[in-house]
Amino acid sequence: MNEKITTFLNSGLLDKYLVGETNVVETEQVEAYISKYPEVQNAYNTMQHNLEIVAKSNAIEAPVSVLDNVLEALDDAPVITLQKVSKYKKWYKFSVAASVAALVFAASTYLFYNQSQQLEEENQIIVDEIFDLRNDIEMNNKKFDDAMELFKRLNDPETYKYIMQGNDRAKNLKTVAYINPKEKTSMIDVVSLPQLPEEQCYQIWADLQGRMVSLGILNETDRQLRYMPFAENAVALNITIEPKGGNTIASLENSVAEISLQ
Repeated sequence: MNEKITTFLNSGLLDKYLVGETNVVETEQVEAYISKYPEVQNAYNTMQHNLEIVAKSNAIEAPVSVLDNVLEALDDAPVITLQKVSKYKKWYKFSVAASVAALVFAASTYLFYNQSQQLEEENQIIVDEIFDLRNDIEMNNKKFDDAMELFKRLNDPETYKYIMQGNDRAKNLKTVAYINPKEKTSMIDVVSLPQLPEEQCYQIWADLQGRMVSLGILNETDRQLRYMPFAENAVALNITIEPKGGNTIASLENSVAEISLQ
């Protein structure tokens, strides 16, 4: 690989192009390198594949919209028709009118009070929904940050990819381990695990010069990239079938997949 291609790959332009952050000039430059140099094309394809892995394991959900709150229309107060009275009993008419006015005033006061209570309840609902929305945004931002961190780790030149495939005991088993000795990090992508009886499980081990150290249980329902303990100076990885809940000693006679790290 010549110095020109190396300088371009280390510039970070390919990463920016993949996530859509390049300007017009940078985009033209990246696309020219991709079409001209097979090394750049291969690096771009690898980064696309890694981005798909990260997207699969960190699906980011879109925020929930705040619900519109519409006040219900209040029914008009019923019209009260006063009975016609004799012209000799006007005082009685005025008395009834005053009583009706008092009742209407009381009813109006009650309706306004109910309306005020309803508004307070609806305002509280809106406040709660805004609070929930902010939490959703914060959670999604964190998921996005975690996804980008995983993406950077997968594309780190110091990260090595190891594909583990099952033997005759588990032919459909396939997992991918990503190990970075410099950063002392390791991740595993469970691609497929054959179904086991309920009383059994898959357990992954690191071989430290003949001493087997457990790195955790692989769950067949877990189909996403995740971190696992980093085993320094490990020479191999081994997956075995163990009793449900895991074992303290590796049952190497029940090994279903193994790969050398050297």
